[in-house]
Amino acid sequence: MNNSLLVLEGIRKSFGARRILDIARVELAAGESYVLTGENGSGKTTLLRVLAGLEAAEAGACRYEGRPFDLHAYPKWLRHEVVYVHQHPYLFRGSIVDNISYGLKARGMAATACQPLVREAIAWAGVGNLLDVPPQSLSGGEKQRVALARARVLHPRLFLLDEPTANLDAEARQQTMELIRDLCDANSTVLLACHDREIIELPHMQRLHMENGSIDAQGSNAAAG
Repeated sequence: MNNSLLVLEGIRKSFGARRILDIARVELAAGESYVLTGENGSGKTTLLRVLAGLEAAEAGACRYEGRPFDLHAYPKWLRHEVVYVHQHPYLFRGSIVDNISYGLKARGMAATACQPLVREAIAWAGVGNLLDVPPQSLSGGEKQRVALARARVLHPRLFLLDEPTANLDAEARQQTMELIRDLCDANSTVLLACHDREIIELPHMQRLHMENGSIDAQGSNAAAG
């Protein structure tokens, strides 16, 4: 049985004369977890942004659950399936509740329908004690947990996480790690870029290594390079 979720072939992107991405094929299976490794500047963030529809790229063929789409005209229906979380999440002014409910309201969901979903996301991320804190006053780890709650409340099929534990202190990193483990165990498809060995060595994590804009599948639990 084919459980392919997302397939992109012939992905190319350049900035001027510099080729940023030159990937023959990327295939992500439904319910699997992948870690994207590689040196800084190897193209990891650019690839995540392309997969999220935040940057354009050339591609020979793109399919989501067998349904073709064009990276140059990233479809609205696919934006409901994919969520990208930046390494340094931007939180809007207002409240933490406003931030977590933003995507639901943007999709036209009524406030009464949003409320139980937002409450569940707050409890999941462990940020209930922060609801009265202005978002701009949160620590890096607290912002990351709010951003993960904001992503999870949308129930996407594919999570794209960019260095979610980078530059966090030990306690914040551990709290974020627990949320990442939960996402990876929840039958979601997760693709995250990182250098964090503990993430790379999570059970069933499949490694995709990037070098000079190209990608190489190296299987489960490969050692970090």
